[in-house]
Amino acid sequence: MTASPSPTPPVPSDSRALGAIGELFQDTAADRVVPRRQVRSWAMWDWATQPFNSVILTFVFVSLFLVSDNFLPAEIAALPKDDPIKERALAELSSGYGLVSALAGVLILLIAPVLGQVADRTGRKKRWLLVTTVALALVQFSLFFVFADPAYFWFGAIAVSLGAVVSEVAGVNYNALLVSVSTPRTVGRVSGLGWGLGYIGGILALGIVVALTFADWFGMDTSDGLAYRLIAVGCGVWTIVFAIPLFRNVPEPPARLGVARTGFFGAYAQLVRDIVALFREHRPTFWFLAASAVYRDGLAGVFAFGGVLASVAFAFTDNEVMIFGIVANLVAGISTIIAGRLDDRFGARAVIVTSLTGLVVIALAVFFLHDAGKAPFWVGGLILCAFVGPAQAASRSLLARVTPEGMQGEIFGLYATTGRVASFIAPAMWALFIAAFGATYWGILGIAIVLLVGLVLLLFVRLPPHTRTDADAATP
Repeated sequence: MTASPSPTPPVPSDSRALGAIGELFQDTAADRVVPRRQVRSWAMWDWATQPFNSVILTFVFVSLFLVSDNFLPAEIAALPKDDPIKERALAELSSGYGLVSALAGVLILLIAPVLGQVADRTGRKKRWLLVTTVALALVQFSLFFVFADPAYFWFGAIAVSLGAVVSEVAGVNYNALLVSVSTPRTVGRVSGLGWGLGYIGGILALGIVVALTFADWFGMDTSDGLAYRLIAVGCGVWTIVFAIPLFRNVPEPPARLGVARTGFFGAYAQLVRDIVALFREHRPTFWFLAASAVYRDGLAGVFAFGGVLASVAFAFTDNEVMIFGIVANLVAGISTIIAGRLDDRFGARAVIVTSLTGLVVIALAVFFLHDAGKAPFWVGGLILCAFVGPAQAASRSLLARVTPEGMQGEIFGLYATTGRVASFIAPAMWALFIAAFGATYWGILGIAIVLLVGLVLLLFVRLPPHTRTDADAATP
């Protein structure tokens, strides 16, 4: 990951400010080199799972199929698109999907930190990641059975939401492996590389979908939603194939030492004790988890409902939604990789605050310019995407810096859990504003409010000052 050995950088006076990364730095030589193959293999997992987020959740399966008139009664589906009855029915599908997404978060709340804690104690992060990665692929395969009929809407909504749960749990152990492939001076850019490659993988996957659509699926009968169902299967295959490098090349971090192993249910009692200890001994980490829960829910809402807004609120055609998705992922990927460098230079907190501020301003602009047609969403939506990725990647690298050694799995489990504790907020605000005003575009305002509240909370969190350990660190 580094081109050549570099002079020994100064050790921060309080190594605990760097958490797991700081401990790793203290215990290894200054010229430690992480093989590029390990870094790329780790980042490829983001590439492998991004089609679930980009194609399934955001731009294709949910927005163009699951919350479309395919799942409306025939008499309502036949109405003109601007008919108030049809508009209300489509809004009900959108809010129904949001409700299921919020309820699915309860499952993550219950299991994510405990599974992360068990992985820390047993040293089996890769094994748990393998299980959940395979489960994610199986969920995508199951979407083949979501037929274009109102009777299948709830099955589709539950299956997609279950996939989101599995993806989140898998991300706990994936994020915990970040310390295996980075050093104090490169954690920001390695995290950004993962997010960036993920977005670029989403571009390629969406490009394949667009190509198949323009080719009219080579004459295949795509009635009954067959095209979308085959897309889901393709995403599952993609996940399996491109996740293989991580399991072949990335080393397993050692088990957490000095603690007794407990059973699954006994881990809940231990979890409470660990949270209390975290509050007492690592308070910045505790408050960052709390503050980030809110704004990360807003970030998730931008992508979760972005495709729905484009299709329903701004009248994008199916091809326009997918083309927008390709461009959006390209913008997000490039901006995230660049932001990784800014993270290491100026600090993750600065990147997050700047990104959240930009998101709030642009979201409000898109909302107030709704009547101007598609142009505000094209421009504003792409700018939003340029801010979402950097905020996500910087949040992951910041948490790695302030995580106590040996608690990576548990802390990233809490990271997932605290996000899900607040995960009802964005879907609830989305559904509330749509229900109150009767039009889907009002959901933009609900998401903007969540982002603003998260930003304000973050400003009150006292985090250790950023310290650059090597001004000349090479890129991974």
